[in-house]
Amino acid sequence: MFVRVKKIGAYEYLYLVENAREGGRHVQRVIKALGRRDEVEASGLIDGLIASAARHSRRSIVLSSFYRGQLPELHRLSIGPGLVFGRLWAETGCRDVLKSLVIDRRFSFDVERAVYLTVLHRLMISGSDRHANDWCSRVRVPGAEGLDLEHAYKAMAWLGEVDAAGRSTAEAVEEVLYRQRQPLFGAVSIAFLDTTTLWFEGAGGESLGQYGHSKDYRGHLKQVVLGIVLDDADRPIASFLMPGNTADVTLLLPVVKRLRERFGIGEACIVADRGMISADTIAALEAEKIEYILGVRERTSREVRAEIIEDDGLAVPLLIPRQKGETELAVRETMIAGRRYIICRNAEQAKKDAAARAELVAGLERKLAQGDKALVANKGFRRFLKTPEGDGFIIDRAKSLPPRKRGSRPMPGSMASSCCAPTPKSPLSRSCCATAICWP
Repeated sequence: MFVRVKKIGAYEYLYLVENAREGGRHVQRVIKALGRRDEVEASGLIDGLIASAARHSRRSIVLSSFYRGQLPELHRLSIGPGLVFGRLWAETGCRDVLKSLVIDRRFSFDVERAVYLTVLHRLMISGSDRHANDWCSRVRVPGAEGLDLEHAYKAMAWLGEVDAAGRSTAEAVEEVLYRQRQPLFGAVSIAFLDTTTLWFEGAGGESLGQYGHSKDYRGHLKQVVLGIVLDDADRPIASFLMPGNTADVTLLLPVVKRLRERFGIGEACIVADRGMISADTIAALEAEKIEYILGVRERTSREVRAEIIEDDGLAVPLLIPRQKGETELAVRETMIAGRRYIICRNAEQAKKDAAARAELVAGLERKLAQGDKALVANKGFRRFLKTPEGDGFIIDRAKSLPPRKRGSRPMPGSMASSCCAPTPKSPLSRSCCATAICWP
């Protein structure tokens, strides 16, 4: 049964009806005419019927009691984040290191718990310290009871304190953590460096916040550049915050210098992507006798385009374990002027690139049929366009073909690359480059 509204003339009338089956078909049978809608609503007849029927429904009784304020509000706490990350926090030494650094300070609250709460919030939700304070009321974090927003601000201020030597508390935490897990004989053998950008909403970023190349496509906002260094076990060694207009190519040498000064890492092989590479950077690394693995730019490196890719050397199969299975590569080595290039063919990635290229060209053809002026601003489309004699644009079919079909020799379709210098045990004595390339 349900209430049906029927308009007769200028008024609407309410009827209590039910569905019935008569003569093999469904019909609506009127049980009771309730009257004009405005009069029924004013009299409270519907509310009385609902309240009367609700007494015979357990779910409705509970909901009605809750809405009338007759039931106490239930409070639910999430315990999963604290159980999982609390154990990791202790096993990595973060808990003990923070407690040891703050032992001589007379704080009126548990600084270690305040920092842990902020980190846990970043891992699970991310947001401001104010949001973390509200989020804490819905999560069970042992030892964080009674912490408020002011305590979070004081804990962050403590991490940013700088001593007479210009070293912040956060840097001291990183150094102590590194010393705890440092190998008994020797130091880090390889260090991975990468960067990202973090942007500011509103009026933030008064000091480090600058306008620069945004990796998040938010060039209209101020940002900072965040760099992180990992060891060969993917454990963080150090992090760096730099002004938002800092170019990646200028970061490598200062980071290497800080690793030597702060952690005593003198012979580690530095690994970075192709955004870090430049002739001056490589020359400085070689002058300092620092081993390195850097990215190689395929499009801007004439040596790579003209000689490395054109080399038809023998490729060796290589299987790399991944979370979703193994990745099969075909690896070959090329030596040019004492530099060693390692080129990897990824057939699976090449298929994905070919499919994406075909989809892009198909979309370009549809857009061209509608007009070509709006396509110039699209970087994805513009790379496949050319200007014939006269006005307008047409598709450059040569660029839309797989690279190996453009010339007489196989060419790579896409390329992700890195450059390296040999270890002391390597038979090579000069710097080298490792380049990952996939052919379609």
